[in-house]
Amino acid sequence: MGENKCKNMAKVIMIQGTMSNAGKTFLCAGLCRILKQDGYRVAPFKSQNMALNSFITKEGLEMGRAQVMQAEAAGVEPEVAMNPILLKPTSNMGSQVIVNGEVQGNMMAKDYFAHKKKLLPTIQKAYDSLAERYDVIVIEGAGSPAEINLKKDDIVNMGMAKLVDAPVLLVGDIDRGGVFAQLYGTVELLEAEERERIRGLIINKFRGDKSILEPGLAMLEDKCKIPVVGVIPYEKIDVDDEDSLAERLQEEEEELENNKITTVIRIKVIKLPRISNFTDMNALSMMEGVSVFYVEKVSELEGADMIIIPGSKNTISDLLWMRQNGLEATIKKEADKGTLIWGICGGYQMLGRNLLDPLHVESDTTDRIKGMGLLSVDTVMEEEKVRTRIQGRLPQDITGNYGVLSEVPYEGYEIHMGCTRAEKDADISSENRLFSWKRNIFGTYIHGIFDKEEMRTAIYNMIAEQKELPAYGERVMSMEEYKNQQYDLLAENVRENLDMHRIYEIIGLTSSKMREKE
Repeated sequence: MGENKCKNMAKVIMIQGTMSNAGKTFLCAGLCRILKQDGYRVAPFKSQNMALNSFITKEGLEMGRAQVMQAEAAGVEPEVAMNPILLKPTSNMGSQVIVNGEVQGNMMAKDYFAHKKKLLPTIQKAYDSLAERYDVIVIEGAGSPAEINLKKDDIVNMGMAKLVDAPVLLVGDIDRGGVFAQLYGTVELLEAEERERIRGLIINKFRGDKSILEPGLAMLEDKCKIPVVGVIPYEKIDVDDEDSLAERLQEEEEELENNKITTVIRIKVIKLPRISNFTDMNALSMMEGVSVFYVEKVSELEGADMIIIPGSKNTISDLLWMRQNGLEATIKKEADKGTLIWGICGGYQMLGRNLLDPLHVESDTTDRIKGMGLLSVDTVMEEEKVRTRIQGRLPQDITGNYGVLSEVPYEGYEIHMGCTRAEKDADISSENRLFSWKRNIFGTYIHGIFDKEEMRTAIYNMIAEQKELPAYGERVMSMEEYKNQQYDLLAENVRENLDMHRIYEIIGLTSSKMREKE
């Protein structure tokens, strides 16, 4: 790989990690927010993402949510140049490959590994398009740069750093233990020229007295010959992340064990094996008195006021999983009892009568399987993916339990490979088959449908009325306001615990625009 020749373009900093979930995504977002606060035009970048959570841009193109979140933190509109390659796993061995927001097809892992070097011009072009328009680019790596079996033709860690001549900050997760071994081992496994790129070490998710770390920090700096530029304490900050579901589950279990949840309304989300866009439920979980639980077992559905079947990267496979473990039968029993059932995208398709895959878009062996039969719709899988942003009001003729949602405003986006059709007498929206309903069952293709405060309030009050509870009494904060609040908290945590003067020197910026610490 050659180094970036455009020396007069944007300054750059790259965050790499000792492992997945070390905190790269959040640190990049925090730096994006700080640089924005300090008056710089900043954009995030990740050459290759592997995630099932994605987003549709205004142009109708698909990208990973991590860079969307970072773009929001930076106060700029997300664009696919920030994430030119997105891999969406379809199985343990293969992924759907999306380049510049467009589906290129499915590839097995070994085939993609052999092919990915051909994508370097695409990566370079995307990066350069941002570097021409922004002051600073904050790059996120993936996994670890020390995966020695994957280093050949790397396009996302040190290979990316070399491509654009980026200085690197290496972050380790102390919450998982062994952080000194993580950082030292990673540095030692790198080539000499790669080690030279690492300009600072960061310890993330620390809980306790920092003074206890000081002897270890001194020894780490001595062994690595690289300064420690910050120890960031663990803080519960609620921002979207592609890999955050595991942390949300862990936090939920801790709160349950410590009796910290004061729940009025319980929403149970089926944790499908290939769950996608679980961030759809984040807007509900931020409401006072609402608890969102992700469940995998029949026993965990007990006490649900609403059951949500979320999106899936493989609808047929995940429906069969629910059929085999008894969740499908239990959901149908709950539906008969009057429990509210809501399906989003793949979950909507599962609620219908039949799923047909004549072109084997999802399954190599299955042409057709029966759905759950709770909605009078059929879905045919098609090769062309629907990708669009959308807003409007729900149909005015919604009947049954969900009638209170008639004409409630919504906005969101569609990402799906199927076309859903209905019986003539079915309750279904006439526009693009976006919605279907029957008594206490509701299906929609719209991701992000809970984001608008009017929608969340209507759903809360609908459930509260059924339970003979008071209507929602708190002011419902808009998602934009809530997210900006969280981004500011993240930036404050990062700013106070990183040596920002040194970070600015590493980037090659003067500190004249930095806010003085109060």
